[in-house]
Amino acid sequence: MSTPPVLGKSNGNCTQYRPECIGEKQQQLFYTGLALTALGIAAHSACYAPLAREQVEQTGTSKKVGCRSNLVALAALLIAAFVKPWATLFGICAILSLVSFLVCLILSVISCSKNPVTRPQGSPLTTIFRVLFAASSKSFVPQPHDTNDLYEKLDPNQEELPHTKSLRCLDKAAIIKAEPALEQQEMKRWRLCKVTEIEETKIFIRTIPIWMTFIVSGFISSLGATYFLEQANSLDPRVGSAKAPLILFLWFYDHFKRSFTAVFLMMFSISGRYIPRIGIIVAMVYAILSCIAAAKIETRRLGVVRSHGLIDRPDERVPMTIFWLLPQFALLGGLDGIHRLCAYAFSFDQAPTSMIKYFSLFAKGFFGLG
Repeated sequence: MSTPPVLGKSNGNCTQYRPECIGEKQQQLFYTGLALTALGIAAHSACYAPLAREQVEQTGTSKKVGCRSNLVALAALLIAAFVKPWATLFGICAILSLVSFLVCLILSVISCSKNPVTRPQGSPLTTIFRVLFAASSKSFVPQPHDTNDLYEKLDPNQEELPHTKSLRCLDKAAIIKAEPALEQQEMKRWRLCKVTEIEETKIFIRTIPIWMTFIVSGFISSLGATYFLEQANSLDPRVGSAKAPLILFLWFYDHFKRSFTAVFLMMFSISGRYIPRIGIIVAMVYAILSCIAAAKIETRRLGVVRSHGLIDRPDERVPMTIFWLLPQFALLGGLDGIHRLCAYAFSFDQAPTSMIKYFSLFAKGFFGLG
């Protein structure tokens, strides 16, 4: 949080990592860094998969790339487990991010010079805003008695959706006015929308309440990298003469995530299209059980702290093995694995063809909001 020792001497600032060295500027930089990190992770999550898929289709080296990526990730995790100072860890991340940015920028420039750049074709999200704007602009226009009078134009490249009776206020976006002529109204796409476009918007709005439940699951999922690790830092990591690194619990978490997901698929494979709904409920049950386990372990930990007189010594290790945390990490792995699988399946099942990608990203966004 304070000025790094390398730069502190030249600036004449405090170079120690102590609370008295943390000023208002350091706090502002810290929170700005958190915001930029969140923005970078969001952009990476949205763009990495399509870019990787495009590169694999062009080169056909998916297995080699996947193997190399896994080896690099494993090596990075092993190195990070033995690097103690936070300043060094953040410095390594910053340097690697800079190198990655420069390499990606250079490759993008080379790719653009070789391949023609395709112009944007519009976004399904624009359709949602168009429907909302068109419906609000016709708020005082009466609804037609026959829904067949609503505007619809068949497009062979677009999935046609039947009209539904819910959210009928949005149907006004498809009302054809008496004047001007229909051809002129069709040119104003923000004033007249097709029934299919309205139905896509209705599906999007009806899915929002389901997405909002993902916030709770995301909040509990975040405890694994925050509260659970704080618990682990205060417990005894010794296993005989050796010490268990915290990275081991991340391995357990990943192992349980894959195991619980596989068991869930085996148990509910006969449910067909209801798997996503069942999975979201099961993931919430895992979230509740994980919180209960964490609360029980924390109650036990506080009891050990009081019995050994460690209340006034927060830096002392609690004589309680760190492996008491395994149940809550296991349940957290079940939550994340099943929720990730079923949230994607739910988005794929509910979304119109043109919005499948966006529904999946919105599901991730609401989960990340928690």
